[in-house]
Amino acid sequence: MGSKWRKAKLALGMNLCVYVPRTSEESPPPSSSIDSTERLSNAALLSPANWDACSPRPMTPTPSSHGLRLSKSSSKSSKQTCSICLTKMKQGAGHAIFTAECSHSFHFHCIASNVKHGNQICPVCRAKWKEIPMQGPSSNAPLGRAAVNPIGWPQNDALMTVVRRLPPSHRDPNRRHIVPLFQAPEPGLFNDDESLGHQPVTADRSSGYANVADSGSAKTITIKTYPEVSAAPRSNSYDKFTVLVNVKAAATITRQKTSRNLASLLQPSHSPRVPVDIVTVLDISGSMAGTKLALLKRAMGFVIQNLGSNDRLSVIAFSSTAHRLFPLRRMSDTGRHQALQAVNSLVANGGTNIVEGLRKGAKVMEERMEKNPVASIILLSDGQDTYTVNYLGGNQPKRNYLSLLPLPILSSENGGFQIPVHTFGFGTDHDASSMHSISESSGGTFSFIETEAVIQDAFAQCIGGLLSVVVQELQVGIGCVHPNVCLGSLKAGSYPSRRMADGRSGFIDVGDLYADEERDFLVSVNVPAESSRYETSLLKVRCIYKDPLTKEMVTMESDEVRIERPETVGQQVVSIEVDRQRNRLQAAEAMALARTTAEQGDLAGAGTILENCRRVLSETVSGKSHDRLCLALDAELKEMQERMASRHVYEASGRAYILSGLSSHSWQRATARGDSTDGSSLVQSYQTPSMAEMLTRSQAMLLGSPSTQRLVQPLLPFGSQPKPR
Repeated sequence: MGSKWRKAKLALGMNLCVYVPRTSEESPPPSSSIDSTERLSNAALLSPANWDACSPRPMTPTPSSHGLRLSKSSSKSSKQTCSICLTKMKQGAGHAIFTAECSHSFHFHCIASNVKHGNQICPVCRAKWKEIPMQGPSSNAPLGRAAVNPIGWPQNDALMTVVRRLPPSHRDPNRRHIVPLFQAPEPGLFNDDESLGHQPVTADRSSGYANVADSGSAKTITIKTYPEVSAAPRSNSYDKFTVLVNVKAAATITRQKTSRNLASLLQPSHSPRVPVDIVTVLDISGSMAGTKLALLKRAMGFVIQNLGSNDRLSVIAFSSTAHRLFPLRRMSDTGRHQALQAVNSLVANGGTNIVEGLRKGAKVMEERMEKNPVASIILLSDGQDTYTVNYLGGNQPKRNYLSLLPLPILSSENGGFQIPVHTFGFGTDHDASSMHSISESSGGTFSFIETEAVIQDAFAQCIGGLLSVVVQELQVGIGCVHPNVCLGSLKAGSYPSRRMADGRSGFIDVGDLYADEERDFLVSVNVPAESSRYETSLLKVRCIYKDPLTKEMVTMESDEVRIERPETVGQQVVSIEVDRQRNRLQAAEAMALARTTAEQGDLAGAGTILENCRRVLSETVSGKSHDRLCLALDAELKEMQERMASRHVYEASGRAYILSGLSSHSWQRATARGDSTDGSSLVQSYQTPSMAEMLTRSQAMLLGSPSTQRLVQPLLPFGSQPKPR
């Protein structure tokens, strides 16, 4: 039985409705225009009160729509708070207040900026406006150009109000006129990123950045090794003796005791960390209209509000074409305010051109003048690229998903540095194979957002990791010690690995590690027989990485891995640490094979592969001891079996669920899939405390908003009655 939070999220993702009776004063509408039973989509109620501006729906009801009413508390909240900048509206506070013909009010400079992007409907109720607010021209503006730039960086609040009446064609209710969202031309070079300011990294507790002097002596990573057995008979030799290499990043995040105080949960973290550059590439095609776009805006609002003043963000929106909403900007108070305005101006329409969105996202990263230590691209789409997917030749042509990746992302130049693309497949119609290929080729992860309401949690988990990077450019080297010991295989998942020609050493390129994050690699070596020695030295591990705070390269070495070599050895049990990782790799191999089998049309055979793997895991040392990872693997394999019940189920969710699981296990990094972000779920592999902390903040924000509380408590399907207590 799932947790209450899981039930709430599942309900939020279902299009549940509430019926509001018509009052006696209202005249009934024509029978042809509306049914006798009216329903209010949960899109308006789903967003917190502060995010009422982010609730567009495919339909655009006018203020006179019958039977549709927001609750009194929601109406009161919308009057007290500007739904665009999320701050209070108060007469005499130095800001003009604009009240539209539909009676909703906003700060004048906020709604004028919103309208300037092409929006001519109310952000709250979606009513079409006959009169729209415009900002007057500035005296020093160049001829033929607007007084403010495309998103108002920065703007003059003293500009006089000019209310312009829309032309007749815009007032035609039977004609849908899409005003271009992006009206300003983009520069040829995206080298207009905001300067980092060359500020020294100090103990700024308000923004959470660390003091370099405070972190110089602490160990950033620890290295542990585990041979599969601690002793082996002296006279025996072994060809495939397994050694587990475990590397763990330090827990640099200072956490407070868990608090039930909602206000404390919503406060930004003061953890010492390095700043990040993030580019979000967002799908705003026509299929994103309504609840999807509303929830995407809310999730982006959460991201914006949780970035620090030295973090930089840029947003690319794409449909049939792509456009940069704003360049890389620091998320200071002004930056957050303007980023929220830009995100709130998004309107869904057009096709899906993922390539163009990625190209511009890569262009932002490639052409920036300055660089924060950590950088990443976040891509979200709910559809399939309808413009640029090429096909590979052969008897059965297959899609060439690598054609979706711009060369700057594919290229391994610049010292092998890559910008990871973390992809999010939204809903049941997205192309999971392409999203997985994009993330896999760039070093990112693929998450499957099955239920619309968990999009913010999925973003929160990803951001929680990106904001906690403590190790960069990590390379793990393994060298043999005994002259007769040679390396066999290096099982490193998706991480690039290589074994030197002499067989005496090997390397694994890991890259970044988040705080508390671990990586486990299984190394196979040969163990020679010994004539007189009582122990054999097998190998040694060396880690080389960059400290992102000091930017210095650090080298650490482990102790030698040795096993005892007595004359005889009694019955030994395989190390549970080694057995646990063998199970993980075996489960990942079963998932990949089952997916290949399912793609060939044999769902029954795919289910059998997963079932056999579950049986084998249950008979291992860690399986019999009810190890948590083994239990999680079994639960995940069972879920995959259920998602292969039919071709329809597999196409809708099975493929995406399996690919997200493969992404998680191959990179040993948490991804969102199914109920993996739920606190009661077993499928939480690789989730770090910093990810869990950000998830808690996201869920507290959702449950703490008045609109969500109203929805969660009486949440029942339409027409059902609550059970008596």
